[in-house]
Amino acid sequence: MYTIMKVAPVQHELETMTGCNEYKLNQGPEDSISAVKFSPSTAQFLLVSSWDCTVRLFDVGGNTMRMKYQHTAPVLDCAFYDPTHSWSGGLDAHLKTHDLNTDQDTIVGTHDAPIRCVEYCPEVNVMVTGSWDRSVRLWDPRTPCNAGTFTQPDKVYTLSVAGDRLIVGTAGRRVLVWDLRNMGYVQQRRESSLKYQTRCIRAFPNKQGYVLSSIEGRVAVEYLDPSQEVQKKKYAFKCHRLKEEGIEQVYPVNAISFHSIHNTFATGGSDGFVNIWDPFNKKRLCQFHRYPTSIASLAFSNDGTMLAIASSYMHEKGDISHPEDAIFIRQVTDAETKPKST
Repeated sequence: MYTIMKVAPVQHELETMTGCNEYKLNQGPEDSISAVKFSPSTAQFLLVSSWDCTVRLFDVGGNTMRMKYQHTAPVLDCAFYDPTHSWSGGLDAHLKTHDLNTDQDTIVGTHDAPIRCVEYCPEVNVMVTGSWDRSVRLWDPRTPCNAGTFTQPDKVYTLSVAGDRLIVGTAGRRVLVWDLRNMGYVQQRRESSLKYQTRCIRAFPNKQGYVLSSIEGRVAVEYLDPSQEVQKKKYAFKCHRLKEEGIEQVYPVNAISFHSIHNTFATGGSDGFVNIWDPFNKKRLCQFHRYPTSIASLAFSNDGTMLAIASSYMHEKGDISHPEDAIFIRQVTDAETKPKST
């Protein structure tokens, strides 16, 4: 039913590249990292949300923390509205916006349970939040105020914006496609093509489809056009699996980020690896060295020159001692991110 992506042998020099093209951010969070997001206008600024109840703004080039602000509980996601305003939400169920120039907070509203996802849709100029209260809420960032609450079939685990469409992944392996200009009905109801729980969904920059990952070392490439001809192009593949002492260990694929120029994407898993994939030729372009612990979040900068990598233990094995949580900034090249011409 699905074609399987061929995993090309990893070039040795790509596997071992560390050092001058990568560095660790100073003054990182003191607990697990939930999200990293680059500014929409520059590769200089990075937002980071954490289980230490903070959202931090980093000057990536200067390797300094510019500011941090607090929630009353762990923060599960954050997003830029514009270069000077961040939005964030988490276990306290409060949605905050923060003016990064004046260092002032506003609580915009609340959900009835923890806020899992925060995204901005520039096409419709609306902020979108997804919660474990089984709803998606829209927010007008200008006022700011609530602009509608939309019931989902289950807890929201992940969401992504594709132009004026919203792709929502919930518990129970459900995927819903909404039109942000007309939220009166669900445009498409789908079931994940993967057998296990959905971990992350990210839309293609070309808005034609999305990539979905699961807790069971697998990724699906899906298309939004429901026509039979287009649906024939979808496929799934295994990844983030390691042979350890002769036994295959299968790891969750926690993070996906698209390169906005090449439409290639990076995945990060609980195996500590980051892979970059060419979805058009169905090949792995490269794999970086192994990071100290699970990859919790990934973000390409808007110009595609940088990749922020959150190496952060996600308590997969309970409360055990683990490497410190860290954010690595990696300069990436076309050789690592551009599709190879066939």
